[in-house]
Amino acid sequence: MSFVDQLNLIDETGKLSPRLRQFRSLLDEISPAGLESMANRATSLTRQHFGRTMRMFAPIYVSNECVNNCSYCGFSRDNPILRTTLSVEEVVKEARHLMKEGFRNILLVAGEHPKFVSDGYLEACINAIRDEIPGISIEVGPMERPEYVRMVKAGCEGLVVYQETYDREAYKTLHTAGPKKNFDWRIDCPERGYDGGFRRIGIGILLGLTDWREDALRLAAHLDYLYKTAWKASFTISLPRLRPTAGEFQPSHFVSDAEFVQIMLAFRICFPQVGLVLSTRETPELRDALFPLGITMISAGSHTEPGGYTGSGSEDIHLTVRGRRVERDESTDLQTCGKVCQNGVNTDAAGQFEIADERSPGEIASKLSQLGLEPVWKDWDASILSTPGLTN
Repeated sequence: MSFVDQLNLIDETGKLSPRLRQFRSLLDEISPAGLESMANRATSLTRQHFGRTMRMFAPIYVSNECVNNCSYCGFSRDNPILRTTLSVEEVVKEARHLMKEGFRNILLVAGEHPKFVSDGYLEACINAIRDEIPGISIEVGPMERPEYVRMVKAGCEGLVVYQETYDREAYKTLHTAGPKKNFDWRIDCPERGYDGGFRRIGIGILLGLTDWREDALRLAAHLDYLYKTAWKASFTISLPRLRPTAGEFQPSHFVSDAEFVQIMLAFRICFPQVGLVLSTRETPELRDALFPLGITMISAGSHTEPGGYTGSGSEDIHLTVRGRRVERDESTDLQTCGKVCQNGVNTDAAGQFEIADERSPGEIASKLSQLGLEPVWKDWDASILSTPGLTN
């Protein structure tokens, strides 16, 4: 039985495992005192399983080209934004900038476009940075198992793929064009990635698209399923909330700070060994409050536009219309989310969403230390696999 079958069964019968029944109960309306009790329990479990460590990572957006129409996404095909795809050399430049900031875990992110992000492009990017960046993950359009095998062989260790929402009807409404319309194809992606050899797999939902309790429950069901069927991998959960983007999509289901915290705590209590990711979508104040409670992996100093760290890709800024490239027309009414990058260069390429926590990696690391936590910039090296006694 695939997870698609199990999800259909849950939707049809409502039958849940004991762990999922516990998870659902933790999402019930709760008093401030009850939430504090959950926080104390979650903190204790986090210290037990993760100590005081916090894994640090940064995204490199290599392309904002996309053939999908997703109502909530700044990269959506029909949004009139300026786009670019970094060359392999420009990806290396971005990676080396992040290395100077301290990062050794990098997430390569791209829109889904078979022309711009294809023909070995991602493999070439991975090959180009793997000797300097030991922890490389990808968040790109879903692939077949043989493609994932190639990514792993190139030096990639992690796969991130968010279902966005597990509500089939809402999913159909939100995704109107492109391969992402295929709900089942996307939901099976983590299993294909595991079969392809990924050691780390990240899944998640985009909060604000549908009823958060129902979506969180089905995300928990997906995680529970993967624990049983892909048990050699480690897993992370991400719970991003919608942020302003090109297209100005408005959330239909508001998720308050207290509800957001409650979901995160419920995952920590029911899945004490799962990694919990917190991105720069959230404000500095909320992130600082959540760091000690259960979060184990964070981004810092992030940019969501290609070339955002160094200004790379600015020489090939262009417009695409319905997925096809056209030359830039100054008279066109464009929506741009680009901004001044960290070295002072202005980048016009549009970002996927607006960042809320704009503190530098150094500032974040300092705050973690103040909270009694240890920033971890590197926790993996390929040489581990060649160490005598560790491969048996």
